[in-house]
Amino acid sequence: MSTDGNLSLTERIFRLKEERNAVILAHNYQPGDIQDIADFVGDSLELALKAAETHADNIVFCGVHFMAEMAAIVCPQMTVLLPDKNAGCPMADMITAGQLREEKRKHPGATVVCYVNTSAEVKAESDICCTSANGVRVVQSVENEEILFVPDQYLGSYVASVTGRKLILWPGYCPVHARIEPQDILGLKEKHPSARVVVHPECRPEVIRLADEVMSTGGMCRYAAREDVRELIVGTEEGIIHRLQKENPGKLFLPVAGGPVCTDMKLITLEKVLKSLEEMSPRVELPGEIRLRAKTAVDRMLQLG
Repeated sequence: MSTDGNLSLTERIFRLKEERNAVILAHNYQPGDIQDIADFVGDSLELALKAAETHADNIVFCGVHFMAEMAAIVCPQMTVLLPDKNAGCPMADMITAGQLREEKRKHPGATVVCYVNTSAEVKAESDICCTSANGVRVVQSVENEEILFVPDQYLGSYVASVTGRKLILWPGYCPVHARIEPQDILGLKEKHPSARVVVHPECRPEVIRLADEVMSTGGMCRYAAREDVRELIVGTEEGIIHRLQKENPGKLFLPVAGGPVCTDMKLITLEKVLKSLEEMSPRVELPGEIRLRAKTAVDRMLQLG
């Protein structure tokens, strides 16, 4: 075996992964060394759906808690491991099931559209889920005039602007994307006038207005692969730059503001992945009723295609 510490560690992970019949999933915002050992790299829903297509018994989800819960919702027959139980999401924490129930009482006739960046308990209180990629399509599919959109006010604002629908917005937000300012985009654009600008719909409206394209992380990866895209200013968490550069050598990718960082996403390490596989913990488990009710909201979204 190699004496190189990092290589030795990855070899141990791969060997134990085979023994456990596990699949390793890594979100686009994960550190580069975690992305490099993953079977699949992508966004939260995409990863859960890919895991469901495998014959694995166990999932190691390198992401944050709501993402591991999504895998548990979609893949109930598998054991889901989250290498660091403290890897959470500040936006997901901005709304609880109790708060949503209280808001629903204020708007008893409203259809609740719930962003996937929420707990399973909140999904269970919702009518239909959406992602940053399909939020517009989901809202367009709702026949009810009254729509309660939780928890991201900026994604909701973007969806409302595209669909022309009036949405009741919960005042949640992603702290990482909210830190991106217009001057961050304008400063890079001044230095790289031929660069295209792509930003995540969790960004503030004034940032979105400066973008050539507004996309989910998966959409950004597909857009970056286009032949006519050579330089790209990227308005999202800096972890995606690793994947963009790896998949598109020779192109220039410029993270805004020196690279917005989600500290929760950086809690996962190779050592924690190995320990998680060794101890088969921490496990992410959901009460049966919560999982089934949350799955109903997810399934309604998936039925849209």
